[in-house]
Amino acid sequence: MSLHIESLRVDLAGNVVLRNVNIVLPEGETIAVVGRNGAGKTTLLRSIMGLIKLTSGHLLLDGRDIGTEPSHMRVGAGFGYAPEDRVIFPTLSVAQNMALPCEVQRVPKREIAQRIEAVLAAMPQLKPMLPRSGAALSGGQGKMVALARALMVGTRFVLLDEPFQGLAPVVARQYGDSLRALRQSHPHLCVVITESNASLLEDVQSTTLYIERGNVTVDHLNGQHSAPQKDMSLTT
Repeated sequence: MSLHIESLRVDLAGNVVLRNVNIVLPEGETIAVVGRNGAGKTTLLRSIMGLIKLTSGHLLLDGRDIGTEPSHMRVGAGFGYAPEDRVIFPTLSVAQNMALPCEVQRVPKREIAQRIEAVLAAMPQLKPMLPRSGAALSGGQGKMVALARALMVGTRFVLLDEPFQGLAPVVARQYGDSLRALRQSHPHLCVVITESNASLLEDVQSTTLYIERGNVTVDHLNGQHSAPQKDMSLTT
């Protein structure tokens, strides 16, 4: 089961932001999308989530084109998203923040509890924080909770936008450890991570995509290799 992105183009305010993107997001892969700020990384994730309208192209999930479906239907299809600004609700506890998207989707309480346990298996450091309010979290803790919340509904795909940005080194290591643990606890999950600094994703990703000026080059996907375009920045 995979998401096939075919001939994707997105125009914003009269500018071409993504152009002719053709990639496959297969189950069980951790995919890094690396590029400069402004290269189109966030737009790619928001397009997959249905938060930005496609100018043209197709998003084929199990043969069904979901490119025109609203974002809530994509959540229902197993997509989770953690934006760069994390958006933690300050008056809710960590447990309530995690459960909220499931409650909106009317997931039964028993299943919500099971999903929380599965998330804590990959992120045990969150367990003592469950009763803590969102307002009491540090920036790094908030990003961990945002990842956990995305996992609660992202049963097939989890999209993480610049999750390492602003993290202290010790928290960044914990975050990376959690991503690696997901391979064991959620073996069929496809995780897509955007980052401007490729070195932060060492030993985390199984596939790397390089994006520059709206074009995407695949470094390694299904055993295939291709060199990045000459004007692409790989480490900034």
